Amino acid sequence: MTKLSPTRFTISTEFEVYKSASDLEQQDLELLQAAQKAVDSAYAPYSHFYVGAAALLENGKIVLGNNQENAAYPSGLCAERVAIFHAGAIYPDIAIKAIAVTCKSKSNIINVPLSPCGGCRQTISEYENRYGQKIRIIMGGETGEVYVSESIENLLPLMFNAKYLPAKD
Repeated sequence: MTKLSPTRFTISTEFEVYKSASDLEQQDLELLQAAQKAVDSAYAPYSHFYVGAAALLENGKIVLGNNQENAAYPSGLCAERVAIFHAGAIYPDIAIKAIAVTCKSKSNIINVPLSPCGGCRQTISEYENRYGQKIRIIMGGETGEVYVSESIENLLPLMFNAKYLPAKD
């Protein structure tokens, strides 16, 4: 029996890259600044890596989140999920338009954009699916470039979502 050679495909992603936060559109800049404020109240006594997130809702409200660590490490929660779940709890019928995320560290200056972790990427995917629209993602560090993605698809290609689950009765 002859084995067939595998085929290949390429996945490409696209981001807007800004030299600094000051180059952003006003609404994106304000959202990133809100995330920067949220950094200041993060609870990170173990990693000393402070993350802030700000979610912009369709109704214009901004909901903040920051990382919350725990001595039992898996029990903590990332800033992005805190913001998203907070928004879902207080505004369950309002879609998220955009989310900004940024960070700071006690040990060094973060001069590259912070990208959401895998769990946060999956959560953003779920909320895009929940509301049937893309969520703009603004990623910054303490200084330097800012990356903007029009959807989580750029950060999570081949994502798992509800389309793989059985149809509802």
